[in-house]
Amino acid sequence: MVCQLSSELRYTANTQLEHLHARYTGTGHADLTKYEWLTHQHRDTLSSIVGHPTLTSYLAIADGEAVGRVKFEMTERMLQPCGPPPPKDD
Repeated sequence: MVCQLSSELRYTANTQLEHLHARYTGTGHADLTKYEWLTHQHRDTLSSIVGHPTLTSYLAIADGEAVGRVKFEMTERMLQPCGPPPPKDD
């Protein structure tokens, strides 16, 4: 009985994890590198700032820039938020 219950819980946990990964691409997986994880985090942060007008206004006032300029710089920074990718080891 205990063995059957633990296998059911394991199956349920794996199914939930697969659903989470399919729904949210930034949640990562076992083969995710540090650079990829960090890039996801930076892009999520930048898109949140651009998507919330109050945060964008706050940054614009703090930097002394126009709101449109701040949005433009944030979206440009989303292309390579952590710089160029490191060379791959094959």
